[in-house]
Amino acid sequence: MNKINGFLYGLLSSASFGLIPLFTIPIMHQGMRFESILLYRFLFACLALASILVLTKQSFHIRIKDIPSLLLLAFLYDAAAIFLFWGYKFMPSGIATTIHFMYPVFTTIIMMIFFHEKRSTWRLIAVGIAVLGVFLLSCGNTSGSITPTGLFIVLLSGLGYALYLITISQLKICKMKGLKLTFCVFLFGGILLFILIEIFGEVQPIKDVETARNLLLLAIIPTVISNLALVRAIKNIGSTLTSVLGAMEPVTAVCVGIFVFGEVFTQSIAIGIMLIITSVVILIIRSSKA
Repeated sequence: MNKINGFLYGLLSSASFGLIPLFTIPIMHQGMRFESILLYRFLFACLALASILVLTKQSFHIRIKDIPSLLLLAFLYDAAAIFLFWGYKFMPSGIATTIHFMYPVFTTIIMMIFFHEKRSTWRLIAVGIAVLGVFLLSCGNTSGSITPTGLFIVLLSGLGYALYLITISQLKICKMKGLKLTFCVFLFGGILLFILIEIFGEVQPIKDVETARNLLLLAIIPTVISNLALVRAIKNIGSTLTSVLGAMEPVTAVCVGIFVFGEVFTQSIAIGIMLIITSVVILIIRSSKA
């Protein structure tokens, strides 16, 4: 029963994360810029996570020496989220989420180059498959819906999230409980975003009920629920199987793009998406056996 629950939590986590475009794109169509969307997402998510911390009687206390590490993690998480949301303006949301899902590929490359992690034939093959997948998504796309600028921006999103995961693994702060760490990252991430927005512009107000509803759902479903389900899944079935189930993220996003937003879906795009998902699954499975 624990394994069944673990699989269900893992599917819930990845599928809910893939719903980000469902709530984000309508808000962008209403004229709200992606940086303001992210600020409200972090704000509402922080309120929800703070409520959970209070209900579970967990401490909010953090050590002063942990603040620089939290700021670094928040900066990297901000960068990944900003580039992903920005990428939605240049390419279909499902494809953008799929390219973002390449973060295990970037993690593998960085760990091999800079941390001297063991190279293996399987890992090199997986990286090659991912590169071929991205090539098919970009060069094999004849609709003009994927631009080099958009591709570069979303690749930066995947790179930013890979650096976020690597930083967590390398810092001692990873000993902090997951719920509290997530709250702190969102809190500091929101503060950094607010400063950035105030320097280059202003925070846009929430103009209507529909926008408020989508912002609240964005903070709750693909943020709070996704993270909480992720923790439960890891406890029941382990990180490897949970990571493999993460392949539902781009699948969900692609389905949302096609059936809700009427995004273009060609054979080359389908093959490219499948190659990237295959590459990531290979990397996760082989890493668990290393």
